[in-house]
Amino acid sequence: MVCVATRKQRAERRADALSKDRIVEVAIEILDTEGESALTFRALTARLDTGAGAIYWHVANKSELLAAATDDVLGSAMARVRGDGDPRRTIRAIALGVFDAIDAHPWVGAQLSREPWQPAMLPVLEGIGTQLAALGASERAQFDSASALLSYLLGLAGQYAAAARLPRDTDRSAFLAAVATQWEQLDSARYPFVHRFATRLRGHDDREQFLAGVDLILAGIAG
Repeated sequence: MVCVATRKQRAERRADALSKDRIVEVAIEILDTEGESALTFRALTARLDTGAGAIYWHVANKSELLAAATDDVLGSAMARVRGDGDPRRTIRAIALGVFDAIDAHPWVGAQLSREPWQPAMLPVLEGIGTQLAALGASERAQFDSASALLSYLLGLAGQYAAAARLPRDTDRSAFLAAVATQWEQLDSARYPFVHRFATRLRGHDDREQFLAGVDLILAGIAG
């Protein structure tokens, strides 16, 4: 009986290891720790202790796997959003959820910058649109506002995609300080705003600045 039970347990573990959810989970682990270039089917087979054919049964190619991983991350972010009856606060919560997801998983930004209208973004769009309707915005205002917010979110994704192309050991503070120093060396008569902006560039809070942009868009929503 012990042998039968043991064989059953091993079979259950193998089935779990070969489920699509498990494959996506391991893919996310690789993406988070080693980057997109490290995500190969060979790496997956090694991590899952299985053959490539078993993985291809669930996922056709790397593009499909990246889309599934992105959907998982953004789906989890949206599931954590809790509305409190105030549409503007809920929209801010959705935007911050996307921000935090991309901040924690920079490869998501690269994926969205390549395929901005993939299914993973549909729950985000639906969530924003529902809250805009709750604000009483007109159909035109809903469309324009949702487009502006999505463009802003995808702009964030593009920034993280660019950052992901930097060497993995790049220090954020040192990088921003170097850029600020370059800007400060420009002709102040020709670039007065850039000179003032350079001072704030060092050590600024990305999340706080992002939310300020969301608030600017929300402030401009007309009924």
